Amino acid sequence: MQDTTLLLAVDIGNTNTVLGIYRGPELVDHFRLESRRGATSDEMAVLVDQMLRHRGFEPRDLNAAVIASVVPQLTPTFVQVCQRALGRPPLVVGPGAKTGMAVLVDNPKEVGADRIVNAIAAFDRYKSACIVVDFGTATTFDVINGKGHYMGGVIVPGIGISADALFTRAAKLPRVEIVRPASVIGKTTVQAIQSGLVFGYVSLVDGLCARLLVAMGEPARVCATGGLAPLIGGESQAIEEVLEFLTLDGLRLVWLRNAE
Repeated sequence: MQDTTLLLAVDIGNTNTVLGIYRGPELVDHFRLESRRGATSDEMAVLVDQMLRHRGFEPRDLNAAVIASVVPQLTPTFVQVCQRALGRPPLVVGPGAKTGMAVLVDNPKEVGADRIVNAIAAFDRYKSACIVVDFGTATTFDVINGKGHYMGGVIVPGIGISADALFTRAAKLPRVEIVRPASVIGKTTVQAIQSGLVFGYVSLVDGLCARLLVAMGEPARVCATGGLAPLIGGESQAIEEVLEFLTLDGLRLVWLRNAE
């Protein structure tokens, strides 16, 4: 029997909130909102309602919703938004939610919901040990062993944060667009900064992945997600695949495991 459930998956990040609409296993649409911490549930409800209708969906058509959030102030806001649309509360990834993945760290509650969701989606895809690199406000590296256990990872400042720190602290350096320069050897100040941001970050990613693979002691697939994943993934030797909707796919899997 074909699954026709219309599921709203909500990934609340520090900078943006991404919403995906699944009909069964298929991601049929998605949109992105700014994660405004001061937004009220009334404001967000109107905005989400408008975005859904703009894409041809009626809020009442939704059957279920699932949320992962790294912004505690916004979690209750989106819970209320989903509650109004569905007439019942959404599933929030966190304590009490079934993930099907053992989290083998000192304090599992410290691990962001998005990182667990990414790990679940990656292991479901590869069925083997893997590393997930997520390029968000912070860049995270998450390690999953061959048994499907979450082993921990690495957190570093995101490219945007690094760029902002450079522009803020160095008075004579201009703000630049984060794009691949023509050469690693910058002929202008702008090109030199772009080289440092892009190729420097690629070296950071490849170097950390190499160290993680040694520490894991087993072969592992390496995938990437997040806003700048295509840019860095295209230059990286370690990243094998860029998966734009990895977090949304993981949210759907968590919802399925709890629905069952």
